[in-house]
Amino acid sequence: MQEKSIVVLGCFDTKGEDFTFLVDFLIKLKQPLITINVGVMETLVDFDVHIGNDVVAAASGVGLQAIRESGDRGKAVELMGKGAAEILADLVSKNLVKGVIGMGGGGGTFIILEAMQKVTLGIPKLCLSTVVAKELSRQIRVKDITMMSSVVDIAGLNRISRLLIRQAATAISAMSEVTEDSGLRKRKNIAISMFGNTTKCVDRCTELLKEKGYEVMAFHATGVGGATMESLIREDVFDAILDITTTELADELCGGILSAGPDRLTAASEMGIPQLVVPGCLDMVNFAQIDTVPEEYQTRKLYSWAPDVTLMRTNISENKVLGEQLVEKLKNSTGPVEIIIPLKGISQIDNVGGVFYDPAANNALFETVKVTARNKINVIEMDAHINDEAFAICLVEQLLKLLK
Repeated sequence: MQEKSIVVLGCFDTKGEDFTFLVDFLIKLKQPLITINVGVMETLVDFDVHIGNDVVAAASGVGLQAIRESGDRGKAVELMGKGAAEILADLVSKNLVKGVIGMGGGGGTFIILEAMQKVTLGIPKLCLSTVVAKELSRQIRVKDITMMSSVVDIAGLNRISRLLIRQAATAISAMSEVTEDSGLRKRKNIAISMFGNTTKCVDRCTELLKEKGYEVMAFHATGVGGATMESLIREDVFDAILDITTTELADELCGGILSAGPDRLTAASEMGIPQLVVPGCLDMVNFAQIDTVPEEYQTRKLYSWAPDVTLMRTNISENKVLGEQLVEKLKNSTGPVEIIIPLKGISQIDNVGGVFYDPAANNALFETVKVTARNKINVIEMDAHINDEAFAICLVEQLLKLLK
């Protein structure tokens, strides 16, 4: 069986001198390598290129010559990123990758980060980039990628770039030697979604599940948190999902800042993993400072959770839509699924006397869930608040039943 290698990924045309230095140093560190050229022009390096730019281009569905002749730099970057991602996915599936390192400017960084999306959790990914100060969340997305500033441009060697390239090489070399925690892939892993408004419930569920021998991994429902959980579900990390805090659906619907995108609440259904779902915090949409709330919502019920966090209470019509969406995302699950409704409130501030207490809005949500789920998904109603001890106990008991 071929040994695992560090993948060196980048534009070997415009950055040839820099990548030659990087490869030479990794060889000195006695690391086995797989080199992938994502540059579209002539290769200018003094080392063996294992996967050429023609292969990368072909993997994108467009030949290298066609990319060159188009003269469209933006499209070239997009296509080479797509091709590199396909090649990396194949290498990972064959268990040949123990780490990935890339270097680049704006275009190179985009290609590298796009390719790294296909590399699973636990395989280290490092990008030495000229654009670290730029907002890169859309490119990094939910992956465990380490970004390192190149300080100077990656455009020929100098005393600064030599130092930082050596440091980057040493970092990926050391990270690649850290073996994956065997507990990450072993059975008895539970994913749980949380928010400040459901912390008490999540903490108690976590305690109870740990007593039963389960490893519990909490994901903060901040958009990135939910998207990360969905990504790891698809990587088959978890045995079951306790989705207590589905608030990101409300942000997606109303344009809040913590949306996890349209695929939230779909991965477990597709993977056939048991899931227990609660409409936790669907009473709220998240915005930043109060002056950032869209004008159309300025007359709505708003609450300052923190100076930089403004919550908007969802209304009856929104809750009807959310109830339908919740069930629609779950109804075709290939694994066991249940919905549990805490009738006395779905967030810390949704209770008698609470600032978001609105029985009519909650009833619209609950009734829509029940009607939409009829004959499709089992819905359990419990006369408790989401943060009550009894509700946490019920959640754990039901989840353990689903696991059986």
